[in-house]
Amino acid sequence: MVKLIHTLADHSDDVNCCAFSSSLLATCSLDKTIRLYSLSDFAELPHSPLKFHTYAVHCCCFSPSGHILASCSTDGTTVLWSAHDGQALAVMEQPGGSPVRVCRFSPDSSCLASGAADGTVVLWNVQSHKLYRCGNVRDGSLVACAFSPNGNLFVTGSSCGDLTVWDDKMRCLHSEKAHDLGITCCDFSSHPVSGFELKYKSTLSGHCAPVLTCAFSHDGQMLVSGSVDKSVIIYDTNFQNILHTLTQHTRYVTTCAFAPNILLLATGSMDKTVNIWQFDLETLCQAGSTEDHLKQFTEDWSEEDVSLWLCAQGLKDLVGIFKMNNIDGKELLNLTKESLADDLKIESLGLRSKALRKIEELRTEVKSLSSEIPDEFICPITRELMKDPVIASDGYSYEKDAMENWISKKKRTSPMTNLVLPSVILTPNRTLKMAINRWLETHQK
Repeated sequence: MVKLIHTLADHSDDVNCCAFSSSLLATCSLDKTIRLYSLSDFAELPHSPLKFHTYAVHCCCFSPSGHILASCSTDGTTVLWSAHDGQALAVMEQPGGSPVRVCRFSPDSSCLASGAADGTVVLWNVQSHKLYRCGNVRDGSLVACAFSPNGNLFVTGSSCGDLTVWDDKMRCLHSEKAHDLGITCCDFSSHPVSGFELKYKSTLSGHCAPVLTCAFSHDGQMLVSGSVDKSVIIYDTNFQNILHTLTQHTRYVTTCAFAPNILLLATGSMDKTVNIWQFDLETLCQAGSTEDHLKQFTEDWSEEDVSLWLCAQGLKDLVGIFKMNNIDGKELLNLTKESLADDLKIESLGLRSKALRKIEELRTEVKSLSSEIPDEFICPITRELMKDPVIASDGYSYEKDAMENWISKKKRTSPMTNLVLPSVILTPNRTLKMAINRWLETHQK
């Protein structure tokens, strides 16, 4: 389940981009401003909005550390801001003064890429604020950019549909027509890139109008896209199926971003709003995360993550107390009735009772997802216990009905490897079925 937990409606014009750091959310708009919000309670920071640009702000992004925010605009500039106090640190003018449509930090924060309407792409030195390298795409405006996880290359996308791969010295490694009607956005998953090879893998469908934005979750398990059809679609990248379709926006969805911990998703629109969505653990499980990972995920929550969880549960009044006592995910799961009263000094019996109930629900949810079902008994397609397992020609076992449906509706590819299946013959896995039946006899009495 994905639920809407907050809507930001402070911009006076279309929202063009949103970006997360570990503690902040930044949004920018045609109204020439950038706004900053705290993730603990979604309150706008005192030094927000940030004002410098004289025309529409097209893109904003945080440095990996979260200390610096970059923004770029039709006015031909890319500005670096202090995320702490909103002070402008540097103003970098695009060669030729062309409108800047996209900006992205390299993973090590040493460089910032900016792409412009005249097809220029610039690598700026973040420390000196000086131009480091400059290049050009062949045709069209440069509207999309993304760095690989290790920063050894980055890709740009143009309004003519060209996807271009560059190395960190701004040498063009590859360029090809990726989309007939132009590229609007591109993103790398978190999986490391070793060497270089660019080849088509698959197409995800679901929207009925042009797609304007896309983003991978930080663990690479999900991909979100926003469209002219006003919808947001969340895909499972492992099995390439749709997990959720969100239809809250009333105009084109122009931007989407996952928070670093994938608990939250932000979507922005021409309806001038930014919606904040929260994922539950069941969705994370559906997206291919293992049960142990889910438990570890909760235990690894930061204090900010716990604050977000409290707000989503209607316990905003406890955020200050939990922060003061440095309650992180691990501490949260270990809280008891006594510790809430004696250690955290929560005087209100009603608040204590509600908090304890919500914590028990969270513990139960984590425990239920951490079931004892052996992973080899779970169908990779349905993520459910198999009743009639069959072996496909890729060597993996699947639920018979699910695999037959997969083959009838998909290309003849493996759900696990995405490679072409040598054969569509399915062989009953009687040994596995016997093992599942034995497990059921001992665990469902």
